[in-house]
Amino acid sequence: MWERSKTLFEKARTLMPGGVSSPVRAVKPFPFYTSRARESRIYDADGNEYIDYCMAYGPLILGHKNERVMDAVKEKLEGGWIYGTPIELEIEYAEVIASLYPSIDMVRFANTGAEATMTALRLAKGFTGRKKFIKVEGSFHGAHDSVLVKAGSGATTHGVPNSAGIPEEFVINTLQVPYNDTEKLAEIVEKQREDIAALILEPVMGNASLIIPEDGYLKDVRKITEENDVLLIFDEVITGFRLALGGAQEYYRINPDITTLGKIAGGGFPIGIVGGRREIMENLSPSGRVYHAGTFSGNPISLTAGHTTVRILQEKKPYRELRRKTEKLVSAVRDFAEDGGMNVSVGFIESMFCIYFGEKPRDYVSALKLDSKRFMRFYWKMLENGVFLPPSQYETCFMSTAHSDDDVERTAEVMARCLKEL
Repeated sequence: MWERSKTLFEKARTLMPGGVSSPVRAVKPFPFYTSRARESRIYDADGNEYIDYCMAYGPLILGHKNERVMDAVKEKLEGGWIYGTPIELEIEYAEVIASLYPSIDMVRFANTGAEATMTALRLAKGFTGRKKFIKVEGSFHGAHDSVLVKAGSGATTHGVPNSAGIPEEFVINTLQVPYNDTEKLAEIVEKQREDIAALILEPVMGNASLIIPEDGYLKDVRKITEENDVLLIFDEVITGFRLALGGAQEYYRINPDITTLGKIAGGGFPIGIVGGRREIMENLSPSGRVYHAGTFSGNPISLTAGHTTVRILQEKKPYRELRRKTEKLVSAVRDFAEDGGMNVSVGFIESMFCIYFGEKPRDYVSALKLDSKRFMRFYWKMLENGVFLPPSQYETCFMSTAHSDDDVERTAEVMARCLKEL
């Protein structure tokens, strides 16, 4: 079924570490290689077709190869694709983002979500003059040194590097708290408030399986940070334009001090965006002393794809329909699992969903109790039956506007059959 993919992977392993360009793609015994994709479908090098719920890990809210985005990119390519100078589209897109995110007065365009979070943390520390920041255990904010930290053993422990090549002194100023636990957050903030620049937080956790905030959690987080003069950074690389046009902050009606965007904001092309209050953002160079620069920042193609995607979302307002399809799939799978007495649960929020092999987690520690080996057996069965899920228990599935009701019904049937076979 995957002979060509197997051959390609064997060659790739001799040319790239682990045979891949990003670790999550290193599926054992080998990943499939994609040849093309369109709408809700992805096709591999062996000619197999799959309904895709990975959607490139979130950017493709309109599905693969959206014609309007593609046409806009083609038109922009006619005029060139990188200049090293400002372009008018930067202003137009910045205006759109500021109109949709009330917490954002100004933006800085970057190249990736990781670059955006790295810059946001540097900005927070530069603005406040403080060295330390807090992150949530199990949250992923990109592969830069200060945030690559293992889950700690409590709110007051310092981080331990989660990668070779990061000296411990690089993360000595990285503090950790559990998700959905404001008591631990309050405790660490009250003890070290004069040293803490910011709390960086995924409002909905998407890289330790899907973990949803409990009622009142985010409002309490905002209250604690405001009362203690700690900046709140919402990492909305995943949730931005996904939960609502204005992201999680619109969905939960909470304004952070700094926001990072990516994925959907680039319409399927590389992008990172930092936004926030004017008094904070003006500390970025060249107007301030916090340095950030990049040859590809404000890339015309990424801005075109992202701006076009957001315009489509503004015009079509697909969020209610996305939720309906997601809820339809989740309900069918949940009912089947409950009727069969299976130790399987399902979580979702809007167009994000996750199949948990175990109890629905509320934080990183409970997520680690999920049966990841059983999930991978489920993953391969789903793939054999023409449905592609992200290849990890700790990733999130995504619905797109390109998924049809037929896709959803077929997927529900396949999931039921595969769960029964486990």
